[in-house]
Amino acid sequence: MTVIVVGDAAMDVVAKHHTAIEHAGDSRADITLAVGGAGANTAAWLASLGVDTVLVGRVGDDMAGRQVRSELEAVGVRCAFATDPAAPTCCVVVLVDTEGQRSMLADRGANARLAGPDLTVNLLETASHLHLSGYVLLDPASRDAGLEMLAAARGAGLTTSVDPQAALHIVKQGAETFLAMVAGVDLLLPNSEELSALTGSRDPGSAVELLGHVGAVAVTTGPDGASWIDRIGRWDVPAVPATCVDSTGAGDAFDAGLLSAWLDGKPPLDVLRAGVTAGSKAVSHVGGQPQP
Repeated sequence: MTVIVVGDAAMDVVAKHHTAIEHAGDSRADITLAVGGAGANTAAWLASLGVDTVLVGRVGDDMAGRQVRSELEAVGVRCAFATDPAAPTCCVVVLVDTEGQRSMLADRGANARLAGPDLTVNLLETASHLHLSGYVLLDPASRDAGLEMLAAARGAGLTTSVDPQAALHIVKQGAETFLAMVAGVDLLLPNSEELSALTGSRDPGSAVELLGHVGAVAVTTGPDGASWIDRIGRWDVPAVPATCVDSTGAGDAFDAGLLSAWLDGKPPLDVLRAGVTAGSKAVSHVGGQPQP
């Protein structure tokens, strides 16, 4: 089984500040440099679970791009990167508060210049599933490439999944617009905020409204666990207890755990448990990728 992940690869600057940030002043923080990006995070977690994983994206012709590639390959991800001479590698500043919740400042850089041909026919011929990060669709610069890749995957007989990624951006462009872009996807993976942006409700039960667009919906509800909704019914599991050090990448890890079990033919409850287990591991350390 080979999974293609399409999404951002980045260098993250993670600043875990000790107190509230002082506007126009100095604040103490513990700062870590790490490989990140929603696509790269999911790909790394999939590889850690033993799934043959290819990450399709773009990096700049710079030191950050070479570092991202090197570290992802070291954890088992096959990097099908286009090197863009005209844009830098994506960089994300992640501000993490004392409760482990994060705010992000993102420069997508080369990722915004993703092009349909970056996903080659050879990759499609050897894969069984394509997972796409919603950031690709939510940025007008890379949207056409994302739509082209989803269409190519379906045409090649692959199953597909999308994580919406950003509730605020969905609200800005409109739920119907986003749902039109993901129409025909086998699995949609929103958190409760993204679900609310799409249906007007954080209740996982509202996901039934999305089944006219996608095959199934798996909703993460943070400390309340996760739910699976399809045309047969609904299943729920509680969260796995964990101390939240940094919530960066928790949803990406959930996606990876869930996909690895779903593609292995596991039933919904087992699929959800695999997702929340991976998500709980992600929040227990700084950074969005699995620890060695």
